[in-house]
Amino acid sequence: MQLGTPVIIAMTKWGDRPHWTYSARYLGSDEHGDWVGVTAGTLMSRPGAELLAPLPQVCLAPTLGAPEVSGWFATFHTRSAPGAGAGADAGREPSFPVEVYVDIATQPVWDGTTIRAIDLDLDVIRGFSRRVWIDDEDEFAEHRVAFDYPSATIDLALANCEAVHRAVSDHAAPYDEATPARWAEVLAALD
Repeated sequence: MQLGTPVIIAMTKWGDRPHWTYSARYLGSDEHGDWVGVTAGTLMSRPGAELLAPLPQVCLAPTLGAPEVSGWFATFHTRSAPGAGAGADAGREPSFPVEVYVDIATQPVWDGTTIRAIDLDLDVIRGFSRRVWIDDEDEFAEHRVAFDYPSATIDLALANCEAVHRAVSDHAAPYDEATPARWAEVLAALD
Protein backbone atom coordinates (compact mmCIF):
# COMPACT_ATOMS: atom_id res chain seq x y z
CA MET A 1 0.00 0.00 0.00
CA GLN A 2 1.29 3.47 -0.82
CA LEU A 3 1.88 6.31 1.61
CA GLY A 4 -1.28 8.40 1.98
CA THR A 5 -3.70 5.76 0.66
CA PRO A 6 -7.15 6.37 2.21
CA VAL A 7 -8.16 3.57 4.57
CA ILE A 8 -11.11 2.86 6.84
CA ILE A 9 -10.94 1.73 10.46
CA ALA A 10 -13.97 -0.47 11.18
CA MET A 11 -14.30 -1.72 14.72
CA THR A 12 -17.20 -3.94 15.72
CA LYS A 13 -18.34 -5.44 18.98
CA TRP A 14 -18.77 -9.19 19.42
CA GLY A 15 -21.50 -10.69 17.24
CA ASP A 16 -20.81 -8.23 14.38
CA ARG A 17 -22.41 -5.37 16.30
CA PRO A 18 -21.33 -2.03 14.76
CA HIS A 19 -18.89 0.14 16.71
CA TRP A 20 -16.48 2.95 15.76
CA THR A 21 -15.82 3.63 12.07
CA TYR A 22 -13.66 6.41 10.64
CA SER A 23 -11.32 7.24 7.80
CA ALA A 24 -7.56 7.46 7.98
CA ARG A 25 -4.52 7.46 5.71
CA TYR A 26 -1.89 4.76 5.44
CA LEU A 27 1.48 5.91 6.79
CA GLY A 28 3.62 2.77 6.60
CA SER A 29 4.73 -0.17 8.69
CA ASP A 30 7.52 -1.09 11.06
CA GLU A 31 8.34 -3.93 13.43
CA HIS A 32 5.26 -3.06 15.52
CA GLY A 33 2.71 -3.24 12.70
CA ASP A 34 0.85 -0.98 10.29
CA TRP A 35 0.48 2.73 11.05
CA VAL A 36 -2.35 4.97 9.87
CA GLY A 37 -3.01 8.65 10.52
CA VAL A 38 -6.15 10.56 11.37
CA THR A 39 -6.27 14.33 10.92
CA ALA A 40 -7.95 16.67 13.38
CA GLY A 41 -11.58 17.17 12.42
CA THR A 42 -12.08 13.65 11.04
CA LEU A 43 -15.61 12.38 11.69
CA MET A 44 -15.67 9.28 13.89
CA SER A 45 -19.01 7.55 14.32
CA ARG A 46 -20.69 4.63 16.00
CA PRO A 47 -24.36 3.89 16.58
CA GLY A 48 -25.70 6.70 18.73
CA ALA A 49 -22.52 8.81 18.76
CA GLU A 50 -20.41 10.99 16.51
CA LEU A 51 -17.37 13.09 17.25
CA LEU A 52 -14.75 15.03 15.38
CA ALA A 53 -11.18 14.05 16.16
CA PRO A 54 -9.95 16.98 18.29
CA LEU A 55 -6.27 16.28 17.61
CA PRO A 56 -4.21 14.60 14.93
CA GLN A 57 -3.59 11.00 15.88
CA VAL A 58 -1.67 8.01 14.64
CA CYS A 59 -2.96 4.49 15.07
CA LEU A 60 -1.11 1.20 15.18
CA ALA A 61 -2.61 -2.09 14.03
CA PRO A 62 -0.41 -5.12 14.83
CA THR A 63 -1.64 -7.06 11.79
CA LEU A 64 1.31 -9.43 11.42
CA GLY A 65 2.18 -10.55 14.94
CA ALA A 66 0.98 -13.66 16.70
CA PRO A 67 -2.62 -13.27 17.96
CA GLU A 68 -1.40 -14.13 21.46
CA VAL A 69 0.35 -10.76 21.63
CA SER A 70 -1.43 -8.74 18.93
CA GLY A 71 -4.96 -8.48 20.26
CA TRP A 72 -5.16 -4.71 20.44
CA PHE A 73 -5.43 -1.49 18.41
CA ALA A 74 -3.53 1.58 19.67
CA THR A 75 -4.18 5.28 19.15
CA PHE A 76 -1.62 7.97 19.97
CA HIS A 77 -2.77 11.59 20.27
CA THR A 78 -0.49 14.58 19.87
CA ARG A 79 -0.23 17.53 22.21
CA SER A 80 -0.42 19.98 19.32
CA ALA A 81 -3.85 21.44 20.04
CA PRO A 82 -3.98 24.30 22.57
CA GLY A 83 -5.09 23.03 25.95
CA ALA A 84 -4.64 19.35 25.12
CA GLY A 85 -4.78 17.45 28.34
CA ALA A 86 -5.84 20.56 30.28
CA GLY A 87 -8.75 20.51 32.63
CA ALA A 88 -7.69 17.73 34.98
CA ASP A 89 -8.32 18.68 38.56
CA ALA A 90 -7.27 17.08 41.84
CA GLY A 91 -5.53 14.19 40.10
CA ARG A 92 -8.41 13.46 37.75
CA GLU A 93 -7.73 12.92 34.06
CA PRO A 94 -9.78 14.54 31.33
CA SER A 95 -11.78 11.80 29.62
CA PHE A 96 -10.47 12.88 26.18
CA PRO A 97 -8.02 13.54 24.76
CA VAL A 98 -5.46 11.23 26.22
CA GLU A 99 -1.96 10.48 25.05
CA VAL A 100 -2.33 6.72 24.48
CA TYR A 101 -5.57 4.76 24.09
CA VAL A 102 -5.32 1.04 23.43
CA ASP A 103 -8.43 -0.96 22.61
CA ILE A 104 -8.04 -4.59 23.61
CA ALA A 105 -9.47 -6.39 20.59
CA THR A 106 -9.13 -9.33 18.29
CA GLN A 107 -6.03 -9.04 16.15
CA PRO A 108 -6.60 -6.33 13.51
CA VAL A 109 -6.79 -7.64 9.94
CA TRP A 110 -6.75 -5.97 6.54
CA ASP A 111 -9.82 -6.40 4.35
CA GLY A 112 -8.81 -4.52 1.19
CA THR A 113 -8.19 -0.97 2.44
CA THR A 114 -10.15 -1.49 5.66
CA ILE A 115 -8.65 -2.49 9.00
CA ARG A 116 -11.13 -4.61 10.96
CA ALA A 117 -11.06 -5.78 14.58
CA ILE A 118 -13.55 -6.75 17.25
CA ASP A 119 -13.35 -4.45 20.27
CA LEU A 120 -13.35 -6.55 23.46
CA ASP A 121 -14.29 -3.67 25.75
CA LEU A 122 -11.12 -3.37 27.86
CA ASP A 123 -8.98 -0.28 27.24
CA VAL A 124 -5.52 0.65 28.47
CA ILE A 125 -5.15 4.42 28.69
CA ARG A 126 -2.29 6.79 29.47
CA GLY A 127 -3.18 10.40 30.11
CA PHE A 128 -0.98 13.34 29.27
CA SER A 129 -0.13 13.43 32.99
CA ARG A 130 1.39 9.93 32.49
CA ARG A 131 -1.17 8.20 34.73
CA VAL A 132 -2.04 4.74 33.30
CA TRP A 133 -5.28 2.87 33.93
CA ILE A 134 -7.51 0.10 32.60
CA ASP A 135 -11.00 1.22 31.61
CA ASP A 136 -14.29 -0.59 30.99
CA GLU A 137 -13.59 -3.67 33.09
CA ASP A 138 -17.28 -3.58 34.07
CA GLU A 139 -18.32 -3.57 30.40
CA PHE A 140 -16.02 -6.53 29.70
CA ALA A 141 -17.50 -8.45 32.65
CA GLU A 142 -21.03 -7.75 31.40
CA HIS A 143 -20.39 -8.45 27.70
CA ARG A 144 -18.42 -11.65 28.23
CA VAL A 145 -21.63 -13.11 29.65
CA ALA A 146 -24.24 -11.25 27.57
CA PHE A 147 -22.45 -11.86 24.25
CA ASP A 148 -21.13 -15.30 25.26
CA TYR A 149 -17.45 -14.67 24.62
CA PRO A 150 -15.61 -17.98 24.16
CA SER A 151 -13.30 -18.80 27.08
CA ALA A 152 -10.24 -18.65 24.80
CA THR A 153 -11.24 -15.10 23.76
CA ILE A 154 -11.66 -14.08 27.39
CA ASP A 155 -8.26 -15.51 28.34
CA LEU A 156 -6.57 -13.84 25.36
CA ALA A 157 -8.19 -10.46 26.09
CA LEU A 158 -7.10 -10.57 29.73
CA ALA A 159 -3.54 -11.62 28.82
CA ASN A 160 -3.23 -8.91 26.14
CA CYS A 161 -4.65 -6.31 28.55
CA GLU A 162 -2.08 -7.21 31.19
CA ALA A 163 0.82 -7.17 28.71
CA VAL A 164 -0.26 -3.88 27.14
CA HIS A 165 -0.82 -2.28 30.56
CA ARG A 166 2.71 -3.22 31.58
CA ALA A 167 4.22 -1.94 28.29
CA VAL A 168 2.28 1.34 28.39
CA SER A 169 3.26 1.87 32.05
CA ASP A 170 6.92 1.18 31.22
CA HIS A 171 6.84 3.43 28.13
CA ALA A 172 8.16 0.47 26.14
CA ALA A 173 8.08 0.83 22.36
CA PRO A 174 5.74 1.42 20.64
CA TYR A 175 4.29 3.20 23.71
CA ASP A 176 7.33 5.42 24.13
CA GLU A 177 7.28 8.98 22.83
CA ALA A 178 9.68 8.55 19.91
CA THR A 179 7.91 5.76 18.02
CA PRO A 180 4.50 7.41 17.52
CA ALA A 181 6.16 10.83 17.12
CA ARG A 182 8.00 9.53 14.06
CA TRP A 183 4.68 8.50 12.49
CA ALA A 184 3.00 11.77 13.53
CA GLU A 185 5.68 13.54 11.49
CA VAL A 186 4.80 11.38 8.47
CA LEU A 187 1.12 12.34 8.91
CA ALA A 188 1.98 16.03 9.24
CA ALA A 189 4.05 15.87 6.04
CA LEU A 190 1.02 14.51 4.14
CA ASP A 191 -0.94 17.65 5.03
